[in-house]
Amino acid sequence: MKDYLVKAYAFNGTVRLYVANTTQLVRHAQKIHDLWPTSAAALGRVLTASIIMGAMYKDDQELTIRVESNGPIQGIVATTNAKGEVRGYVGNPHVFLQYNHGKLNVSQAVGEGFIHVTKDVKVRDIFTSTAPIQTGEIAEDFAYYFTASEQIPSAVALGVKVNEDNSILHAGGFILQRMPGCPEETIEKIEQRLKTLPSMTDLLEAHKTPEDIVALITENDHQLLHILNLSYACDCHKEKFERGLISLGKEQLETLLIEDKSIETICHFCQTKYHFNEAELKALIEETTR
Repeated sequence: MKDYLVKAYAFNGTVRLYVANTTQLVRHAQKIHDLWPTSAAALGRVLTASIIMGAMYKDDQELTIRVESNGPIQGIVATTNAKGEVRGYVGNPHVFLQYNHGKLNVSQAVGEGFIHVTKDVKVRDIFTSTAPIQTGEIAEDFAYYFTASEQIPSAVALGVKVNEDNSILHAGGFILQRMPGCPEETIEKIEQRLKTLPSMTDLLEAHKTPEDIVALITENDHQLLHILNLSYACDCHKEKFERGLISLGKEQLETLLIEDKSIETICHFCQTKYHFNEAELKALIEETTR
C-alpha cells in the first residue's frame, strides 16, 4: 500500500480526523539512517505525527518538530509541510530497548524533556510553542501538546511495527480533534469507541486502509474531505551547504583549507554527502570577502 492520508469530518462536523499510512516513508528513514528497532519506532512515530500535523496547514507553510530529551535516543527532529512531505533524524540511531514482555521501550529511549513545534506560516514571524514530554511514548505527548499549547482536545494514536531484521513492517497513525461546540454525548461516544479500537499496528496488520480506520472510529458517521499522498523528501542541495560554509567566515575556511585541503559535508536528514575540493574551498573564501 502506498503512503497516503485521509482527512474527514465526523458527527455533523463536530470532529475532524486525519488518518495516515506512513509505512513506506518510515521504511525509507530506517534504511538511510540505519535505525535500530527502538530508534526506528521513535522516529517513525514522530515522522507520522509531524506529517499529519503538516496536513492541517496549507500552501507552502512548514512545521519543524523537535523532541528535546535526555534519553539515549538524544532527541528527534522532523520537518514537514502541507504537501505531504517529511524528513527527520534522531540523535542516536542505534538504540534497542525493550520492556520485559518484549515490546519496544520508546519511553525510556526518549526520556524526559520537551516537544517544540515551530510553525513557519510564511508571514513575518515564525512561531514556536512548547509542551513538556508526558510519557515519552510520543502519541500521548502529542495529545498533551495539542491540549496544552493549542487548546485543541485531541486523541492521537501512532504505531510502528519493526521486524527482527530492523526493517519496518507497518507504520501509521491518526489524530482526532474536537471542534468547538462538540456535544458531550459525542465526546462520550468517541471515548468509548477509542477504548475498543485495536492498536494502530494491529489495524495495519489487518490490512485496514486509512478510509477503513476512519469508518471504524466514526462508525460510518463521517464525510471524507481530502486525500494526500505522503513521502519522505529532503530539500538539501550543494548550494545550501555552500551558504552554510560561507557563514563560517574567512578565517575558519582558511584553516580548513590548510589542514584538510578538502571537506565533506553530510545532510542530517537524508545522509547525502557533498564534497568540496581545494579549488571550491578557495572560491568560497573569496565569497566571504565580497
